[in-house]
Amino acid sequence: QVKLVESGGGLVQPGGSLKISCTATGISVGLRTMGWYRQAPGKQRELVAGIAMSGTTNYADAVKGRFTISRDNSRNTLSLQMRSLKPEDTAVYYCSTGRPPTYWGQGTQVTVSS
Repeated sequence: QVKLVESGGGLVQPGGSLKISCTATGISVGLRTMGWYRQAPGKQRELVAGIAMSGTTNYADAVKGRFTISRDNSRNTLSLQMRSLKPEDTAVYYCSTGRPPTYWGQGTQVTVSS
């Protein structure tokens, strides 16, 4: 059974940093395409960052240069380091596997506000 559990969300001031993580069970993150999506109130869920089995990464234009996706195969975790956060980054962030995604985590709230 595949399970993805996000953690690390919270409230951060504009310009601040935050790292969120996703612990996977039932799959190996190093053998799957993994991704982070986000959904803000009233908006569609959108891809933020992805990492292929090869390690190739891709980012939404809105987060390029500020966010970094990574994985730790030994701990079977996926992470998203977020820097220079903006209020428009406020959303529920979801971990996923597959492209298109076949499994989702429950999400973690990230709020950027002063």
